[in-house]
Amino acid sequence: MASGILIVDKPEDWTSQDVVAKLRGALHERRAGHGGTLDPMATGVLPVFFGRATRAVEFFEHAEKTYETVLRLGLVTDTQDITGRVLEQRDAASVTEADVRAVLPRFLGPQKQVPPMYSAIKIGGKKLYELARAGQEVARPARAVTIHALEILDQPSPTEYTLRVACSKGTYVRTLCHDLGAALGTGGCMAALRRTAAGAYTAAQAVPLADILAHPAPESLLLPVDTLFAAHPALTLTPAQEKCCRNGASFTLRFTPGRYRLYAESGEFLALGEVRDGRMETVKSFFAI
Repeated sequence: MASGILIVDKPEDWTSQDVVAKLRGALHERRAGHGGTLDPMATGVLPVFFGRATRAVEFFEHAEKTYETVLRLGLVTDTQDITGRVLEQRDAASVTEADVRAVLPRFLGPQKQVPPMYSAIKIGGKKLYELARAGQEVARPARAVTIHALEILDQPSPTEYTLRVACSKGTYVRTLCHDLGAALGTGGCMAALRRTAAGAYTAAQAVPLADILAHPAPESLLLPVDTLFAAHPALTLTPAQEKCCRNGASFTLRFTPGRYRLYAESGEFLALGEVRDGRMETVKSFFAI
């Protein structure tokens, strides 16, 4: 049975769930889930977890993401990207790169962002995009997000700018483009989106979906689940400590408080553990039962 994390380079026009469903069949593993939804028009880094590694998805939920997006000025749509119905068009030819650079700092740091109507967020038990498709618009509470970095990379056309965005979980890059357009007085939307990093995983590690599906042994492309916890120090347990770990029991350990990757003497990754008050406790186990 397949177990591990596959870093997929998601193609355009696929939903994240479509990718998971296709790979579930290719790897013959029913237990599978992705680490952060990408819109169908988006491409790039999509970690997909298989087998026992699905136990780690909860630790990936708050991972920071990095994107390259194209902001198109002068166009406002109902989806906040170029796939939507056009609501407004304005002349944006007079906006300069200096003008765009001048507004970027307003969007850096912790802030409140109103999610778009075309999103999977639920209000009153209904997904917003379902309401939007029915022609309804409802008030959406603003959500706390953080944009860590925002810079211009390129200007592919007089009214388009390629931006690099590093942000927290829950940030809608579509909404950022919409809000940047509003700040510039021309309106704007997202014309393209590529995720270049998700947590510790980067585009350099991502394998195109077509290559995975054509691979004779796609399970060989899986990364071990402990790569997700690479920022935590590794600790090899004694046989007695390993027995405690496998039984879900804590044990005395006078180490610096914090989280550790726990390994058996054989090298098997056992668990993510945490030292509290001089004792090691299991946060989540990953060994085969």
